[in-house]
Amino acid sequence: MGNHSMFSEFILLGLSSNPQTQALLFVLFLVIYLLTLMGNLVMLLVIRADSNLHTPMYFFLGQLSFLDLCHSSVTVPKMLENLLSKSKTIFVEDCLAQAFFVFATGGTEACLLAVMAYDRYVAISSPLLYGQVMSNQLCVKLVWSSWSLAFVDAFINILLAVNLDFCEDQTIPHFSCELSSLFPLSCSDTSINFTLLLCSSVSHFFGTFVLIFFSYTRIVATIMKISSTSGRSKAFSTCSSHLTTVILFYSSGFLSYLLPNSGSPLEMIFPLQYSVVTPMLNPLIYSLQNKEVKAAMRRIFRKYVNSFT
Repeated sequence: MGNHSMFSEFILLGLSSNPQTQALLFVLFLVIYLLTLMGNLVMLLVIRADSNLHTPMYFFLGQLSFLDLCHSSVTVPKMLENLLSKSKTIFVEDCLAQAFFVFATGGTEACLLAVMAYDRYVAISSPLLYGQVMSNQLCVKLVWSSWSLAFVDAFINILLAVNLDFCEDQTIPHFSCELSSLFPLSCSDTSINFTLLLCSSVSHFFGTFVLIFFSYTRIVATIMKISSTSGRSKAFSTCSSHLTTVILFYSSGFLSYLLPNSGSPLEMIFPLQYSVVTPMLNPLIYSLQNKEVKAAMRRIFRKYVNSFT
């Protein structure tokens, strides 16, 4: 932190100042968070316990579930605390740490979704070579690259933000700390910070979106070459869960960052979707739309029941 900061805490204004509304929101988001924890932990356990799911696709899905656990746990506990608290404060250091992990986990998820799109492209375009192309070594390298790129990018952005002086209004009109909401509170020159954040956002979110779009362009072209309707339907069904997740993640993320900042509470709907709601929906999407996951859950359930009979 800069040496000329005038205070040690920020105030997160949150979603509402009405006590009754805050109580209702606390119950709502507590339920969502518990469902997020339960859904993603179950998905991780099912993938690990069932040998039929030990494939590249489900290896990446397990990473996505772990990421959703991390991403929601960075913001939701503090949001729940502030909904019951009158002060609604967060230390500057804690706020910067939260901004770092929000950026890092969000960036990792964007990279991972691009990796999963490539995995689906290989599975559909070269099914006979799928196991050879998507080897265990390649899968691990792709996952480590996703984590590394995002965390290095987040570290560079936070390293510059740590040196800012915060000596203006200390209120953040948001339920969590994000870099874009911290810069207006600084009395230092933030032009370099804004430029770096813009470049990072373009490379991570727009860059990965382009890779996903290109992968699905090739996927659609491959599917259209399949002569039978049932074959096309089966090929597309392997992508439907991932495509739904991509639409949820990028639509809310793009709208959150592209809409002009008017100070309206409605602006928090889109950040809430990608940081709170989407992590809860992802395991539901992959379990309800995926026959293999549902079959694995039934096998594990039967095995568990049989162990008591």
